[in-house]
Amino acid sequence: MTTATSSLDADETTTLIGSDKVEGTAVYGADQKKIGSIQRVMIDKISGKAAYAVLSFGGFLGIGEDYYPVPWVTLKYDTNLGGYLINLTIDQLKNAPKYSRPTDWSWNRENDERVYDYYKATPYWSG
Repeated sequence: MTTATSSLDADETTTLIGSDKVEGTAVYGADQKKIGSIQRVMIDKISGKAAYAVLSFGGFLGIGEDYYPVPWVTLKYDTNLGGYLINLTIDQLKNAPKYSRPTDWSWNRENDERVYDYYKATPYWSG
């Protein structure tokens, strides 16, 4: 038996990243200024597709933060920034669908459609 680290133990490869490394990663707006960080990733149980990154924004030391479900397809990883880039501004984000507490958001198709319509993104559930 070898002592080399198994590829299954890696939390990041050239093209894959473990969810624990995504959570907390900075998100930058179109102007490349930090607008928040990823709180969690939501994955569709049936298809296995990443549906959302929940972006936390605002507040101070975790108090008063709002959470924005952002379609995963709208985020692009930027190696120079060391975070995800989204093509919107802070002002556009402030008008996006959001919630302040987990009990304030219902993960249902109606809210899915609101979010995907707002970001003009192709829905993860369509094909």
